[in-house]
Amino acid sequence: MAKAVKKPQKRAKPASKTRQEKPKRSIFWWIGVVPYLAVRWGWRLAIAIALFILTVVVLYAFVNPPTTAYIFSENWRLEETRRDWRDFETISPHMAHAIVAAEDANFCNHWGFDMAAIRDALEDGGGRGASTISQQTVKNVFLWHGRNWTRKALEAAITPVVETVWTKRRILEVYMNVAEFDEGVFGVGAAAPWYFGVDAKDLSMRQASLLAAILPNPKGRSAKRPSAYIQKRARSIAAGAATIRADGRNQCFEG
Repeated sequence: MAKAVKKPQKRAKPASKTRQEKPKRSIFWWIGVVPYLAVRWGWRLAIAIALFILTVVVLYAFVNPPTTAYIFSENWRLEETRRDWRDFETISPHMAHAIVAAEDANFCNHWGFDMAAIRDALEDGGGRGASTISQQTVKNVFLWHGRNWTRKALEAAITPVVETVWTKRRILEVYMNVAEFDEGVFGVGAAAPWYFGVDAKDLSMRQASLLAAILPNPKGRSAKRPSAYIQKRARSIAAGAATIRADGRNQCFEG
C-alpha cells in the first residue's frame, strides 16, 4: 500500500512589528486632568455669574427688588417681616436728606467709594466705617450680611457697576426701601408707621433724623424711645441735612 503523504504544516505568521500592545492606563490618570478642568470650568462659571449679576443690576435699575437675601432669611427666622415699598416721590424729602447726612455726606460727589473717608478710617485704625450708601445698597440687595473678605471683594466689584447703571436717585431710593429700621422692619414705608404712626411722605425733619440716627444698628437703638445719644445724633443729622441743602450736595437726588 502506498504511504500517505503528509502535507507540510504552515508556519504561523510572526506578529506584525508595527502592532504594539497599548500600555495600560493608570487608575490615577484623572489626577492630571482635574486642574485643567477646574480652570476651564471655573472661568466659565465666573463669567456666567458675572453676566447674571450684570443682568440683575440692569433689571433692578427699572424693577423694584422683590426681596433680598437678608430680608428672606429674617422672614424665615421671624415668620413675618414688615415692608412697604415706596417710590422716591412718595417719601418725605426730609428722609433722603437725613439718610445722606447720616450715612454718606459726599454721596453726590463720589463714584461709589469715598476715598477721603477710607483714608480717615485707615488712619483711625479701622475704628470707623467708610461704607458709602452705594456700597450698603449693594450689600443689602445683592449680597449677604457679615464681615468677610469674600463679601467685601464682591461688594467692591459690584458697586462701580451699580454706580454706572443706576442713577444716584435710584440708589438712594432702593436703599431707603431695603434698609432695616427695627427687627423685621425694612424700608421707610414700614418704619414710618411702625415708629410714629404716620405715612412715609409725612415724616418731619425730626422724625426722619431719628430714623437715620438708629442706623446702622437698628436692633440696638430705637427711634420710638431714643436715648440721649440718639437724640443728640438726630439733632446733628438735621443740621447736616440743612448744610447739604445749602451747599448743593443734594443735587444728584433732588435736582
